[in-house]
Amino acid sequence: MQRHWIILGFLLVVGALSAGVWSYGYSQAVGQLAKRGEADLELASGRLSTQLQRFQETAVLLADHPALDHLDTPLGLEAAKALLLGVADKTSALELMYADRTGTVLVSARGLAPPNLNARSYFRRAMQGALGSGHGIKDPLERRAYYYAAPDFSPDGRVRGALVIAVDIANIEWDWRGSKPAVFFTDTRGEVFISNRSEILFWRRGPGGAGLIPPNGGALPFQAQVLDPHEIWRLDWGPYLPDTALHLVQNLPVIGLRGEALIDVAPARQLAWLQTYAVAAICLAFGAMLFLATERRRTLAEANAVLESRVSERTRALSASNVQLRREVSERQEAEAALKKAQAELVQAGKLSALGQMSAGISHELNQPLMAIQQFADNGTAFLERGKAERAGENLGRISQMATRMARIIKNLRAFARNENEPMGRVDLVQVINTAVELTEPRLKADGVDLIWASPTQAVYAWGGEVRLVQVFVNLLNNAADAMAGADLREIEIKLTPGARLEVAVCDTGPGIEEPEKIFDPFYSTKAVGSSEGMGLGLSISYGLVQSFGGNIRGSNRTRGAMFVVELDYYKEGTAV
Repeated sequence: MQRHWIILGFLLVVGALSAGVWSYGYSQAVGQLAKRGEADLELASGRLSTQLQRFQETAVLLADHPALDHLDTPLGLEAAKALLLGVADKTSALELMYADRTGTVLVSARGLAPPNLNARSYFRRAMQGALGSGHGIKDPLERRAYYYAAPDFSPDGRVRGALVIAVDIANIEWDWRGSKPAVFFTDTRGEVFISNRSEILFWRRGPGGAGLIPPNGGALPFQAQVLDPHEIWRLDWGPYLPDTALHLVQNLPVIGLRGEALIDVAPARQLAWLQTYAVAAICLAFGAMLFLATERRRTLAEANAVLESRVSERTRALSASNVQLRREVSERQEAEAALKKAQAELVQAGKLSALGQMSAGISHELNQPLMAIQQFADNGTAFLERGKAERAGENLGRISQMATRMARIIKNLRAFARNENEPMGRVDLVQVINTAVELTEPRLKADGVDLIWASPTQAVYAWGGEVRLVQVFVNLLNNAADAMAGADLREIEIKLTPGARLEVAVCDTGPGIEEPEKIFDPFYSTKAVGSSEGMGLGLSISYGLVQSFGGNIRGSNRTRGAMFVVELDYYKEGTAV
């Protein structure tokens, strides 16, 4: 709530400051505008006085012209008229005329003069020996005219007449009508007689000097305001006059008029508003930054207090969590060690399970050489008794071959059955497959399975572990043999395909895979429950072993039978590709 009052107070201060700036700026701008306006009014007044002065000098110079001394004769009258007409044409005067002391017009240039001028003030002034001037409507054309009357003196010094020149005011106005600012000249009666805005001609000053009133009467909107020392008029007098204007006045006693100007103050108001907007914007921007900085500090202080409280709470919670995490880490490490041990035991159990499946065939494979050895030994003894040493040597050679074959089978069995703890490295994939074939060959023969395997003559090196890879392919071959139990066509094909990676495909002609998506799940098996042929761990173990080498294994169905593909990385010196 306190912040709201502070903001309100700040806005009030900014408003008061803006008002002060506007008032000061407006006053200063009006002052500058007044100086320019006074110069413009003085220029317009001087121009008008100069233009009228030409006709004044013409009247003075022409008043005592000799051609005006013989107006009592027709010839003299004709000469005087020609003189006045020539001067009128050259000076653009509305009319030139000469009158005697009684005011009777004796001659005129254009014949537009009234018959008698005695009632005219400017003529009576000339009869007193001084230069007379005045203004009014020129009959019979109803045109505005300014008059100069110059006295004509007789040789005895008495005034015998006067030369009067009438100036066409419209002729003077034409070259500055519509120019800025709006300027008008009023006479002693307050009537507008000359102006560069024709719409206010003949308007009269209202009672008490309040604005101007049209000739047909009726007050127009007007309001005067004093902005010391200037006077501001608010009016609505037409599209060519400003709505708000600075009113300036300059007296012109030489021509008997008063010059007035209406200077549009809109530029001054715009400048004042611009200054006000700038000051208000700066103040509001500064206030906003100050408010934001204060709010930021307050928010940070509050957030800091909350943060410190939370930190204290979190510290206590973290201390308790750390104790719990240490306990959980210890338990997880023990569980991980137990899991690794169980996995190793599971792999070993898989090997032993495979050996169990192959035991009958291996026993037969070993029994045959043993029986052959016994037979060859008996034959060798008989040949020796008969003195046939060469034939006895042949039998001994065959006994050696049989012993070598049995040693190779036993070596493979021992390598397959042992736990492999050596790190991964370079493995001859061809030799691995050959070893797996040798281990499973007895069982495949016993089951009547034909094996198609074209062993490459050159070694192909992969990244992995030799014994574990042998176990993978033994599992795949045993599973393929199991799948084809009872099938009329029993055939396993092994294909080694080098590509982006090494691929080994094991294909059978069995019934295929019922649920390919579950084939690598632990304990998944299509064999009868309680069967002694396995627990469904062979493919799961194989999947884990291949994954540990950075490879992949996948199973799919063919047109007839299933296909398992093992993908392995090539071996490169120091690392796998």
